[in-house]
Amino acid sequence: MFLQIAICLVIYFIFYLIQNSNYIFSEEVLEKTRQILSYDIDIAGMYEQTMQFISKQMEELTINESREENTIQSQTDTNTVTQNEEANENLLQESNGVGGAELENVVMEEPIALNDTAQEQIPETDEQYLKNNFSFIKPIEGVVSSEFGQRESSNPIVSTNHTGIDIAANTGTVVKAAMEGTVTISSTVGDYGYHIKITNNDVSTLYAHCSKLYVKEGDTISQGQEIAEVGSTGKSTGPHLHFEIMRGSTYINPRSILEF
Repeated sequence: MFLQIAICLVIYFIFYLIQNSNYIFSEEVLEKTRQILSYDIDIAGMYEQTMQFISKQMEELTINESREENTIQSQTDTNTVTQNEEANENLLQESNGVGGAELENVVMEEPIALNDTAQEQIPETDEQYLKNNFSFIKPIEGVVSSEFGQRESSNPIVSTNHTGIDIAANTGTVVKAAMEGTVTISSTVGDYGYHIKITNNDVSTLYAHCSKLYVKEGDTISQGQEIAEVGSTGKSTGPHLHFEIMRGSTYINPRSILEF
């Protein structure tokens, strides 16, 4: 509305100047101006066409901007996908391990859960078997003077492969049965001197180099029962008790069963 008024004012102002300025313009120019001004100028139509043109230009501008934004977004998405693919490829290469191991050569081991049956199939050690199925006590109190296993000795009567432990004690110290069982050996001869062997199923205990024996073969012995006295008979260098534990034909370190 204001634009129409402004245009009209400008046109009439120009016309006024022309009408009152004959000395500036020629008659011919004035005549042409009169002819132009005599035309019926559709100001409203010109305004409407101008606004339509401006609106159309704005729409095209908006469409172009939208297309540019879509193009930029598409390029961004493409770059993101490419970067993700490159990152995944790098991660896959790193997971193959240092040294460039091939993925197909990598062995992934799953932990194996043992069920009760599988656990039962794991064999017990001899020490576990004895602890789980038998009761033991120390036959005497004393200091271990020679350990189980291999030992060095310059004395010909001292074996280098010690099948038990030696417990130093005074002669006459009473020896007690470390476990219950049956006396299978009660002897006064051999390298062990006076010695006793007590057996319970497949387990045996032996007490050697004694000075006196209280029991004989075939006797049933209870744990803690007095069975002999400490001495130094057989191949011995002094009073002590040689104490052995066996399962079948296997010698077992008494220290793995009892604390001395």
